[in-house]
Amino acid sequence: MKKTDPIILAFVGKGGVGKTSLSAAAVRLLAKNNPGKKILAIDADPAVGLATALGVDAGLTVDDIRKSFVKQAEKGNTGTALELLSEAKYRMIDAVTENGDVSFLAIGRPEGAGCYCKVNAYLKEIIAMIAGNYDFIVIDGEAGIEQVNRRVMEKVTHLILVSDASKKGLQVIKTILSVAEEMVMFEKTGTVINRIPDMALAACLEEKGLEILSIIPDDREMAINDAKGNSIYSLAETSALIRGTETALRKIGVIHGE
Repeated sequence: MKKTDPIILAFVGKGGVGKTSLSAAAVRLLAKNNPGKKILAIDADPAVGLATALGVDAGLTVDDIRKSFVKQAEKGNTGTALELLSEAKYRMIDAVTENGDVSFLAIGRPEGAGCYCKVNAYLKEIIAMIAGNYDFIVIDGEAGIEQVNRRVMEKVTHLILVSDASKKGLQVIKTILSVAEEMVMFEKTGTVINRIPDMALAACLEEKGLEILSIIPDDREMAINDAKGNSIYSLAETSALIRGTETALRKIGVIHGE
């Protein structure tokens, strides 16, 4: 990997396992351990939770920009649409929310029901266009396998699989990993088991053939923080989520030192 290439972490897994909280914690820890480095947080989940977790007031989204191209084309203004498309990189500046060394970009929630394939395809191009402006990119992936299957994350450097202790959750990450091994050019991968109700289960989970980065117990402090609508920055450094995320990032080689 070139020295100037960004480190791209993608958090993937089924819905409800805490990918968004872990993504937000990763952004917080990367900023703390890499002062002066530029970090981009991408909310690639249409559920739109990373902005709240980071305390960001996001405005324009990736889908808003995509729709502006579509609207021009539908009106027959193909010249205008092509011009807008060629300026996509510059329009992304309007969609990126800056907060010191941390920037934020949201995929948005398409108004129509059904497949997110069009906006996912556009997100893939955007990541490729703007990645070089940052040292670290953290992607909060949508639930399930779709974005991996469509190669939205084809150049991820660190693929972090997130699951709870459920059979379904573990099956989903195994399927994602199987597909990613063919579709994604990742350098490192590992699993975070989150929201464990009983740490006595840890030994059983470690026997399932997964590369375990961290096992995080149910975090009451995190649940209270979420219920109050507070950002990840309101959470104590001693919380299980923060400590567990830090363990995972150290084990996968993203942060170093004491």
